[in-house]
Amino acid sequence: MANKADDKMSRLVSLCKRRGFIYQSSEIYGGLNSCWDYGPLGSELKRNIKTFWWEAMTNRRDDVEGLDAAILMHPAVWKTSGHVDEFTDPLVDCKTCKSRFRGDELKDKTKCPVCGNQTLTESRQFNLMFKTFMGPVEDDTSIVYLRPETAQGIYVNFLNVKNSARQKIPFGIAQIGKAFRNEITPGNFIFRTREFEQMEMQYFIHPSEDEKWFEYWKGERWQWYLELGIRKEKLRWHEHGPDELAHYAKKAFDIEYEFPFGWKELEGIHNRTDFDLSRHQDATGKDQRYIDERFKEKFIPYIIETSAGCDRTLLTVLVDAYDEDPSRGEKSTVLRFSPKISPIKAAIFPLVKKDGMPEIAVNIYKILKTQFKVFYDAGGSVGRRYARMDEAGCPYCITIDGQTKEDDTVTIRDRDSMEQTRHKIAELADFLQNAVE
Repeated sequence: MANKADDKMSRLVSLCKRRGFIYQSSEIYGGLNSCWDYGPLGSELKRNIKTFWWEAMTNRRDDVEGLDAAILMHPAVWKTSGHVDEFTDPLVDCKTCKSRFRGDELKDKTKCPVCGNQTLTESRQFNLMFKTFMGPVEDDTSIVYLRPETAQGIYVNFLNVKNSARQKIPFGIAQIGKAFRNEITPGNFIFRTREFEQMEMQYFIHPSEDEKWFEYWKGERWQWYLELGIRKEKLRWHEHGPDELAHYAKKAFDIEYEFPFGWKELEGIHNRTDFDLSRHQDATGKDQRYIDERFKEKFIPYIIETSAGCDRTLLTVLVDAYDEDPSRGEKSTVLRFSPKISPIKAAIFPLVKKDGMPEIAVNIYKILKTQFKVFYDAGGSVGRRYARMDEAGCPYCITIDGQTKEDDTVTIRDRDSMEQTRHKIAELADFLQNAVE
């Protein structure tokens, strides 16, 4: 079972490089462990996922505002939040082969899983934050951190957003941004990396309504993945037990996905109570309380958090869409992305490079590219072009043939069913718009 999973991931990684989804960072220098670059198709897919999230979490709602906070923050923020003292993993070294492991992930605490020697060190706590210096002098007074999460940027701006946006509780603040964690054992392609992008929303509520809003956001976030095109049977809930709960959480559930390497966390929904705002109030003396007209009282809001990783969501989309269909011949790989997020919405082909077909195809391409990400391809047989677009996850291929000159119709080939239907050129924009909505 493990070999099959490894084989599938290996083929997916190979496809991602070949088709321009994801490359190893700094590859010509031998690469940098757990760092990845997104190519033409990957950057487009990632942008589409972020847009899909932003639309659902902010643009379609009146109760959630957007934010883009700085990566570098005052170092006292991380002391207050507990990251300086508590954001750690247990680190174990092998004295023989020099491999490093997370102590809580070792099955045999006495034997190195790489070389087999019983030369493991005692577990010690390792802080996951990247540390750097601000300004020309490198000393303790100039230490700053690359943020390990985007949430703290939201908490310290709670009052700013509430006042400037004139929001009343309940309301949320959403943010998409980079975060950095010096993971001991990153891996599984882009599943766990040291530099990643988070999509987080913090929803501020009255403490008495925490259960209601926790269940509400569980439902909203589950539905979002279904609308993203993820198969329902590959998703499940995992509730954190008492030994799993973070120090700030009253309750926590993860949406998990069945990856080739097992069931793993995709997104977390957490009831953080008033922990964060209370800590920041105590540290700064800035009153974080809210006066609620409904409840006739002044209180520090509870927070319901939804926390997803963009890179991990992108990997989920790739894994879920990846298929090998023998009926397609030798080139059998297809990525069955939802048209809503596919990096290329349609490809335009002239059947042959003569009889005016390329000119018509280029004209259609120029018209459609003003509204959609489309691709023009006149190289090789139509079958080979279909196969290339299947690997790119393009849902529709539009072919201009001899009949086009007679009645202004073209053939649209559906990626998943491979069925071909004829449509008027004038209807193409509406066809694609309906498909991506």
